[in-house]
Amino acid sequence: MPLARVPQTRSLSAVRAWIYLLAVLVVLMVAVGGATRLTGSGLSITEWRPVTGAIPPLTEQAWLIEFEKYRQISQYELMNKGMTLSEFKFIYGWEWGHRQLGRLIGLAFFLPLVWFWARGVIKGRLALTLLGIGALGGLQGAIGWIMVASGLEPGMTAVAPIKLALHLTVASIILACLVWVAAGLKDRSDQAPEAHAGYAPRILMGLILFQIALGGLVAGSKAGLTYNTWPLMDGVFVPPASALFSVSPWIENFVDNVVLVQFNHRLVAYAIVAFALWHAWSLRQTASGSKAASRTTAVAGLTLAQMVLGIVTLLLVVPLWAGLAHQVFAMAVLAMAVVHARVSAV
Repeated sequence: MPLARVPQTRSLSAVRAWIYLLAVLVVLMVAVGGATRLTGSGLSITEWRPVTGAIPPLTEQAWLIEFEKYRQISQYELMNKGMTLSEFKFIYGWEWGHRQLGRLIGLAFFLPLVWFWARGVIKGRLALTLLGIGALGGLQGAIGWIMVASGLEPGMTAVAPIKLALHLTVASIILACLVWVAAGLKDRSDQAPEAHAGYAPRILMGLILFQIALGGLVAGSKAGLTYNTWPLMDGVFVPPASALFSVSPWIENFVDNVVLVQFNHRLVAYAIVAFALWHAWSLRQTASGSKAASRTTAVAGLTLAQMVLGIVTLLLVVPLWAGLAHQVFAMAVLAMAVVHARVSAV
C-alpha cells in the first residue's frame, strides 16, 4: 500500500469501527424495544418529551404524578386496574430505558460525525449518506411516538400493529444502511476479485427486510399467541379462504386478521430459507471455495436457524426469552445478508 494512503486508511478504519458500534447499539435498541413490548411496558410513559424526558421521576411525588397519568388510559382500566406503584415502576423502567437508549444512539451518532467531519475524514458522498441515516434516525424517534400515541387512544390497550411494524422496519432499515456503509469502507484492493453472485444477494436482503416487517405485524397483532402448532394451522397447512379473509374490507386482513398475518409470516419464512439454500448451492457450484460461497452458506445457515427458532417460539406460545431471541437473531440474519450483498456488489 502506498505510504500516502496509510493515514486515510487508518482514519476510515476508525470510521468503520464507529459505524459498526452504532449498528450494535441499534440491535440493542431493538432488543430493549422487544422486551418493552413483551412486558407490556410501551404505554407506561404517556408523553413525548425528547429532552426533559431524559430525567426519570426522582421523588415519590413525581412517581405518583406519572402513575396517575398512566391510570387515565384504557390499558390501565381494561388490563392493569389495581396495579401497584411498584409494578408501575417496573414497566416504566423498560419504556424509559428504551427511550434513553434512543437518546444515547443520537449522541453516539452526531458527536463522532462532527469530529470526523471536522478532521476531513468524512466528506462528499459518505457525508451525505451518513446525514441521510441520521435524518432517518430522527424520523424513527417521531415514528416511535406516533406508534405509542396510537395505543393511548380511548379503548386501545396496545399500539396499532401497522405502526409497530413500521417502527421495527425502519429500525431494520437503519441497521441495514449502517452495515452497508461500514462493509463498503473496508479496503479490498489487495484481495482477489469477488465471485459474481448476480442480484440474488440483494433479493435475499430485500426478502429478509420484508419478513421483518411481517414479523412486526405478527408481534403487533399478537398473532403468535394463536395457532401454536407446526407445520399445520388448525389442522391444515393452508387455512380456508373464509378464515384468511374473514375481515371486511379484505385489505385489512393483512394487518388485523391473525390467521392471515401468521400464515404470511410462515410462507415468507419458507421462501427465504429455500432461496438462501438455493443461492448457497448455486455459488458452490460456480465458485466453490470462494469467500462468496462461504458467506452464502453462512447466510443460509442463519436463515434456517432463525426459522427453527421461530417455530420453537410459536410452539412455546412466545415466552419472553424466545420472543426476544427471535427478534434479535433476525437482526443478525439481516446484518449478515447485508454484508454479503454489499461485498458482492464491489
